[in-house]
Amino acid sequence: MTEESDLYFQQLAVGDMANLAYLVGSRSQGEALLVDPAWSVDGLLDQAEADDMRVTGALVTHYHQDHIGGSLFGHEIQGISRFLERNPAPVHVNKFEAEGVAKVAEIPRSELTEHEGGDTIEVGGIRIRLLHTPGHTPGSQCFLVEEAGHASSLVSGDTLFLGSCGRVDLPGSDPEQMYQSLTGTLKRLPDETLLFPGHLYSAEGQSTMGAQKEANPFLRVTSLEMFLQFMGA
Repeated sequence: MTEESDLYFQQLAVGDMANLAYLVGSRSQGEALLVDPAWSVDGLLDQAEADDMRVTGALVTHYHQDHIGGSLFGHEIQGISRFLERNPAPVHVNKFEAEGVAKVAEIPRSELTEHEGGDTIEVGGIRIRLLHTPGHTPGSQCFLVEEAGHASSLVSGDTLFLGSCGRVDLPGSDPEQMYQSLTGTLKRLPDETLLFPGHLYSAEGQSTMGAQKEANPFLRVTSLEMFLQFMGA
């Protein structure tokens, strides 16, 4: 008999670019972390409050404005600065992404908590493992949400989408690193791992790693050369 889950997990659509933000935490502790605070930071925090959850920090997948706020195409997107103003708490970033996050979000780097790949954050009985998955940006990271006795969930940001992967033609991108992140890190996760991407680019908002290993061409490639052909790089 499966134990009742303590996991608090909310997938929330935000903004004008099909972004998905997440609230992840422990129901018993009443604490959660907000993944990629952008577009409607107040709305995301209001949702946590409505669920009787206290937001104790933010997790950042990467430094692009649609995920952390900042100026983009002449528009100002609400983001980390608003999060810190309303809900002062640690903002967790990969150490290779810290400089970019500080610059784009226009906050001091000292406001960020920098991590190595493989670090973990625990909220009650919920463990969140920070996986460094460079390629889309140098410090892109995915979050593996683990709870004993239950299938894990991967919040993959712009590294892995349902049926595709993040772009590698932007400043700071690296196709070879993306190939390694997808095939050397994420593809090794168990098939039953649930997958939750950073954008709603398909009809569904979630999948499993097993399904993606079978259907996603960027996980099916068997060589860097094949991957580069798919990417047009």
